[in-house]
Amino acid sequence: MVDIRNYAIVTASYWGFTLTDGALRMLVLLHFHTLGYTPLELALLFVLYEFFGVVTNLLGGWIGSRIGLKVTLYAGIALQIVALYMLSLLDPAWERAASVAYVVAAQGLSGIAKDLTKMSSKSAIKLVVPEGSHSALFKWVAVLTGSKNALKGAGFFLGGVLLAALGFEAALWAMAAGLAVILAAAIAFLPGELGKAKAKVKFTRILSKSRAINLLSAARFFLFGARDVWFVVGVPIFLYDVLGWSFTQVGGFLAAWVIGYGVAQAAAPGVVKRSADGRSSETRAAQIFAFLLTAVPVGIALAIEAGVDPPVTIVAGLAAFGIVFAINSSVHSYLILAFTDADKVALNVGFYYMANAGGRLVGSLLSGLSYQLWGITGCLLTAAALMLLAGVMMVFLSGEQRRLALETERA
Repeated sequence: MVDIRNYAIVTASYWGFTLTDGALRMLVLLHFHTLGYTPLELALLFVLYEFFGVVTNLLGGWIGSRIGLKVTLYAGIALQIVALYMLSLLDPAWERAASVAYVVAAQGLSGIAKDLTKMSSKSAIKLVVPEGSHSALFKWVAVLTGSKNALKGAGFFLGGVLLAALGFEAALWAMAAGLAVILAAAIAFLPGELGKAKAKVKFTRILSKSRAINLLSAARFFLFGARDVWFVVGVPIFLYDVLGWSFTQVGGFLAAWVIGYGVAQAAAPGVVKRSADGRSSETRAAQIFAFLLTAVPVGIALAIEAGVDPPVTIVAGLAAFGIVFAINSSVHSYLILAFTDADKVALNVGFYYMANAGGRLVGSLLSGLSYQLWGITGCLLTAAALMLLAGVMMVFLSGEQRRLALETERA
């Protein structure tokens, strides 16, 4: 039976963190755009955020397996509070180079916080669902992932509203206060040994993975690189500069997109054909969705170049991309748990989300560079190329899954 109490505590903590994380991204992006930062400079503000996500997931999984997921969850929330306070101390009178360096450092701290919290929360789901309950695992992973993204979307809207209503500094203080309440509640109610491995895991094991875990991680790298190529800089700045939307409209659109994305993720278990082994049909589905996603940004780019009404093209095209991407992402989030053992969950999930963070890092840089060089069309075509590579990785994973299934039958 699913441990509903602990699931609820972990999920609620992750929800609160995600709301502030989405709001912070929108605050930083829009605030510094109004100060005259170029698309590439805006992308650079998020470099350490994504880079430390790579490092944090790699080391955080190992740390979590040794000291327990509870500690890494607390640490993530606490570090986000520090990062918010640090950003609130930014002085407009500073030289531009100093301001950029300071924001990059604060964002780096926030990146550590985000990935500690995410790794802890998603690993914990494997531990509150009974072993072998494939359908229940897929369902509860989809609920966590979908609800998280819906709240991240709400965070984008909240960031736009807070920036317009309170200003940059006061908005950061308000979010830090809310997170402090969440941290206190998690400390009070979460049990002690959650996610701690039975045997001490050697540090050298952090890069020792199965072929299936490696292939799935590579697919995740390209999947999220493809999303962030347009998502981080390209689309928000296109909406603000080219279409003339306000802060609240930009935040509202991205909020609606991510909320819809979260709803689609939560619905994934009802859309994807299930298999008895919990892997084969799900792996094929992720492969098919990846190739479908490759075509969507190409179609959007062609429509824009053909002169089709840009707001309609962007809204309709990204809605289609969001639905398919959300289902694919939800299947991926389930598969990493399906391919790993409970005693190695923190280690493998940390490695997997290291690849996720690496993809976001590359996607963030390419978003600013592609938009600055080729505009929104360049962002979309770059996204299609990365998505194609994600599909190729899933073809290889399908082959590996068939091999594993044959070995199981012979055993």
